[in-house]
Amino acid sequence: MEYRIAALQFLPAFMDKAANLVKLEALLRALDADLAVVPELATTGYWFESREQLLSLSEGRDGAACTLFRDLALEHRMTVIAGFAERDGDRVYNAAAVATPDGALHVYRKTHLFAEEKDIFTPGDSGFQVIDCAGVRIGTMICYDWRFPESARTLALRGAQIIAHPSALVALPRLWQPVMRARSFENKVYTVTADRIGTETHGAASLTFHGCSQITDINGAVLAETDEVTEGWIAATVDPARTLDKSFSRYNDIFADRRPDCYEC
Repeated sequence: MEYRIAALQFLPAFMDKAANLVKLEALLRALDADLAVVPELATTGYWFESREQLLSLSEGRDGAACTLFRDLALEHRMTVIAGFAERDGDRVYNAAAVATPDGALHVYRKTHLFAEEKDIFTPGDSGFQVIDCAGVRIGTMICYDWRFPESARTLALRGAQIIAHPSALVALPRLWQPVMRARSFENKVYTVTADRIGTETHGAASLTFHGCSQITDINGAVLAETDEVTEGWIAATVDPARTLDKSFSRYNDIFADRRPDCYEC
């Protein structure tokens, strides 16, 4: 089975959700893929000084961003996974909308909050979800979740064939790339990291995002990647069925060989 996956390297306008949605709609409409992954907080920008600053841009699951992603997924028969700020009562989550070709919408809330995110967002409570997307099982994690091998392993054990990784990576440029290749190799899954680019400022301080989006295959090889500054899509055609066999010899299977009884801490 051929399955086309794509990652968008994107430069969002800080605090201009309307402009970002117009731009994202045009980019998504021009894409021919089965899965489109869009960076973390792509609809709002990232570096907020306070929860109050973000509140007016956050939205529920019936808001403008989620509605757009759901409508485009249904219209183009593709899965769209895109970062946005989700508001639920007085709580705001760093979240990813997972819009599937059947018109359904799921939301993953970031499990591991990074740096000042802890002052802005509520810790995610969705757990690591695996969604059946037109016969392909896709799991989602967000940015800093990459530092924890448990994130990808949990998704893989729950049946993920592809792990989508919307990101806004600022620290340790390029070091996450070999780690995500290792996450693919450890679990025999495809990974798709869609990172943002650009710089955001607070007075004299600035935060630069490092791009370098990549797609990796089940043995950790890079299928597609880009640089630190270019906006646009990268894509690769994969076979999700290759992820189902976790063996690599007649003696060894990376899941069957696990010894969970030995891993307790």
